Amino acid sequence: MAHSDYQVIARKFRPQTFKDVMGQEAIVTTLKNAIKFNRLAQAYLFCGSRGTGKTTLARLFAKALNCQQLTADHEPCNQCASCREITSGSSLDVLEIDGASHRGIEDIRQINETVGYTAASGQYKIYIIDEVHMLTKEAFNALLKTLEEPPPKVKFFFATTEPFKVLPTILSRCQRFNLNRIPLTQIVVKLRHIAHQLQVEVEEEALRLVAQRAEGGLRDAESLFDQILAFQEGPVTVASVASILGLMPRAIYFELDQAGKRGEFAKAFEMTQRVFSEGKDLTYFLEGLIDHLRQILIFKLSGRQSPLLTLTESEKDQYEQTALLYTQEQCLDLIEYLLEAQGQLRLSSFGKISLEAILLHVMRSHFRLPIEQLVRRLSELEQAIDKQAPAPSEPKSPQAATYSPPAPPPVKNVVPAAAHVAAVIEPPPKSIANATPSVAKPLSPAPALGLFDSFVSVDPTPTLADLGKKSPAVQQVKPIPQPAPQKMANSTPASTDKGKRPLHQYDTLLHFAAVELDGRLQKN
Repeated sequence: MAHSDYQVIARKFRPQTFKDVMGQEAIVTTLKNAIKFNRLAQAYLFCGSRGTGKTTLARLFAKALNCQQLTADHEPCNQCASCREITSGSSLDVLEIDGASHRGIEDIRQINETVGYTAASGQYKIYIIDEVHMLTKEAFNALLKTLEEPPPKVKFFFATTEPFKVLPTILSRCQRFNLNRIPLTQIVVKLRHIAHQLQVEVEEEALRLVAQRAEGGLRDAESLFDQILAFQEGPVTVASVASILGLMPRAIYFELDQAGKRGEFAKAFEMTQRVFSEGKDLTYFLEGLIDHLRQILIFKLSGRQSPLLTLTESEKDQYEQTALLYTQEQCLDLIEYLLEAQGQLRLSSFGKISLEAILLHVMRSHFRLPIEQLVRRLSELEQAIDKQAPAPSEPKSPQAATYSPPAPPPVKNVVPAAAHVAAVIEPPPKSIANATPSVAKPLSPAPALGLFDSFVSVDPTPTLADLGKKSPAVQQVKPIPQPAPQKMANSTPASTDKGKRPLHQYDTLLHFAAVELDGRLQKN
């Protein structure tokens, strides 16, 4: 075969009938019934992600409308002149326009001028505008009148990946079809069919790996498969697919799990060095790690027989053992962290260091207590402290709400505290100054304060009893009346608390534990 005659797989194996279209059964049924019952609209909009068959469906629908020998199942025959011309792209009745390069009002004016001409050989004159969202606002407005009331034998087929950019006035004049992503199993079936037609030996797991990388786009899968066939001469294996796509083998993620559980943090640096030395893409590596944790989470939630698991039996055995190393909350936290880290890694100037830090964070998650358990243990610890602390006594008066120093030992002819203060400030009489000092007795210890109890400043001036001197019996000083303490706006009477701490103090403790400690409370 000459090199100029070569066709890429995506074009060579493009569906030529409705039954060959994969993953869009509802849309195919609607289009065939429109032909069957002659309920044709003037405009159709096919929207969906890349590689799902938007342009293919538009061409098949145009081919079926102009087919001269339509089958009983309303399929194009692909044998008449009209079908062959549409397949080769040389039909005068089906005009394909690229909306990205013909997006101005002058291009739409040319369509409006030629729309009145009849079809050359087919029954309908059809305009297929790809990437219609690229048209300017003025071009859309110029198309409105023609789109709403076109000639009887004129149809408009639009295709776009971003329907939200199309003006609502255009959307209201079209029948809209949202195409689904192609399921992974159907992509594998199509790739297996292509390999059989090309007489190429391919491992089943290799096809599944290509289908996963395509992310629901059949054209992407076919393009990747075409690239792999150009790289691999013999049978296509999993190793060759991983090599050409720049993917790391799944075994490296299982090694990360085991090393993290054993606390071998140096493994993170070894894996990062391996990724860099082999020239792998960092974002692809993190995508593989996210998918790995997703498989573990599905395994824990739905079990081994979940239809969401696209794994072989040997891989299911490995994940069954690995799922025991993680909790559901741990998997959710790591997936959320990796999704955020993936976006930051693209913008980082130090990719290697960033990847090392990410892997270390994943490995250290095995030794980090979850927030729920941390809060519970802090609550239990506070309850234990409250039980050991002595209960505060009931105050007898409003003044008792403030802390006061312990009373001195009983002395004869005790003078009130105000008299002691006055005696220290003013010089005592000679009779008192020449008095024989008595032996000072040790002060009783102050009562223990709670963790959050307020400290009130107390006058530290010692009394005569503290200095070992007797108080004069003749001197009787009346106590100076002290004003009642004013109630502060934010203070809470101790009589109502009865030893309980305000709620904001617990909030402070829990916030400190959850944010500052970051779960690094050691296990007992």
